[in-house]
Amino acid sequence: MSDKRINSRPENSAENPLGSSLEDLVKQEISSNVDRRAFLMRSAVVGAAAVMTGRSVSAVAAQAKPGPIAASAEPKGVSGGPGNVELSPSLNVVKNQKGPVMTTLDEFYKVGPGPSSSHTIGPMRITYDFYQRCTKLPADQLAKATALKVNLFGSLSATGKGHGTERASLAGLIGKEPATVDPAFLDGLRDNPDQTFPVKLGEKTVNVSLKDVVFDAVKGDFPHPNTMTCKLMAGNTVLLEQEYYSVGGGFIEWKGYTPPKKNPPKYPFSTMKELRQHADQNNLTIAQVILANEMAIPGRSQEEVYAFIDKITNAMVATVKSGLAAPEDSVLPGPIKLHSKAATVYKRAMDDQYETERAIGAVSAYALAGSEENGRGHLVITAPTGGSAGVMPAVVYALGEGGRKLPPEKIRQGMLAAAAIGYLCKHNATLSAAEGGCQAEIGVASAMAAALAATAHDAESRVVENAAESALEHHLGMTCDPVAGFVQVPCIERCAFGAVKAWTAYVIATNEIASRHRVDLDATIAAMAQTAKDMNSKYKETSEAGLAMSVTLC
Repeated sequence: MSDKRINSRPENSAENPLGSSLEDLVKQEISSNVDRRAFLMRSAVVGAAAVMTGRSVSAVAAQAKPGPIAASAEPKGVSGGPGNVELSPSLNVVKNQKGPVMTTLDEFYKVGPGPSSSHTIGPMRITYDFYQRCTKLPADQLAKATALKVNLFGSLSATGKGHGTERASLAGLIGKEPATVDPAFLDGLRDNPDQTFPVKLGEKTVNVSLKDVVFDAVKGDFPHPNTMTCKLMAGNTVLLEQEYYSVGGGFIEWKGYTPPKKNPPKYPFSTMKELRQHADQNNLTIAQVILANEMAIPGRSQEEVYAFIDKITNAMVATVKSGLAAPEDSVLPGPIKLHSKAATVYKRAMDDQYETERAIGAVSAYALAGSEENGRGHLVITAPTGGSAGVMPAVVYALGEGGRKLPPEKIRQGMLAAAAIGYLCKHNATLSAAEGGCQAEIGVASAMAAALAATAHDAESRVVENAAESALEHHLGMTCDPVAGFVQVPCIERCAFGAVKAWTAYVIATNEIASRHRVDLDATIAAMAQTAKDMNSKYKETSEAGLAMSVTLC
């Protein structure tokens, strides 16, 4: 693993950051294969980014790249931190941006321990995968084994201690999986870090402990900001080594990764425009289009798809209930000594004399409850990530047994539409805070929840898109600056605001004239990708700036 330092980006001179005047921009010749309105909108977005960042951007260059702005479009060596690491073009998460969406529900919605899908669930899946590989080695090689070693790089090293990355990594090494691990086991590692565990590899037993998980280089030329290596050693000799990447939302890849073979989708799409075209031309809802693809790509029945959705929504409801039932004076683990407040907020909201404030308070409490469970390291659901694990459960609970009492079928449809929004954000931007800041986690979760609420209330496809777009738009630029590296401040309250914003976006979208909504979801996702690319690495889950620096812990 290279530890090559990345140079800082030089500041531009005081030239016109737009690169062209507005008059020149409008007069500019546009290629025949580029839509004029889309070009002008794109140029305006790029120009605005140039004004904010002080970097000159040619409108001609913007025209030369008419597609969605990939988070990997920037040359290597442009930043001083792990958050601005250029994604390797060999990563499947980058290659997938060039074809139709192929993600499925069981890949997207994952159950696992908090507090982070990329820093906890992903690393546990990675080390569990490596453990399985080790067990398949020839007996003569396993007989030589003496140690298992894990090295964490980039953001995993920068904030891994606050996320419990070393505990999750050790759990995977000894054969535990995210969906079934007992959170008490992880808590035990935190409270008694000197424990040693035997790992059975064929006839050989290798002892492992937290000392075998090393927080390595924070800055370097990594294929992804969340890079880690796993090794099986025979003394100083490496018997097996694999480089892995936790690419966001609990998704993992490795060097030489080949995605599993899948069937083609019934309705291929890579943008919201294409998705809506399928829905409108076939007289289907967005949820019905996604359902057809969920059946086609992995070859499942409708009953199997719905059964999985019910499993996930039941888990979401359970996290909210568990969070609300926690003692009001309980303190979350870690140096912040943060008191839980979900139960208090809920009880006081229920006593409010104003119905609207009761509703806002209840949704906020539901989100706080789910996010506090994440902060405790308990089991949560990536929707799309662990850090945003309070947003979707709050809206699911509010629509179902905790509020509106909508039937399960309505919530199933909403979950399908929500997944579509998450898929598109993953496909055309990122779900990783280490790559894109908190806009990629809370912003995407809020957009998904807005689509969920709109769909559950039978909104047409344009309204669903508008709701999701509004929610995402008003999270653009949100940084990830966890205090002390723990997913607590500002993360827990952000989930509450993300849930309330989702509901606000749904209400606005269902009450405005849908055709007059001026910004489409594709443009906003492209803006998120561009913002992620331009965001200073200190604000990408490194705890090097923002609240992480300005808040002093006593």
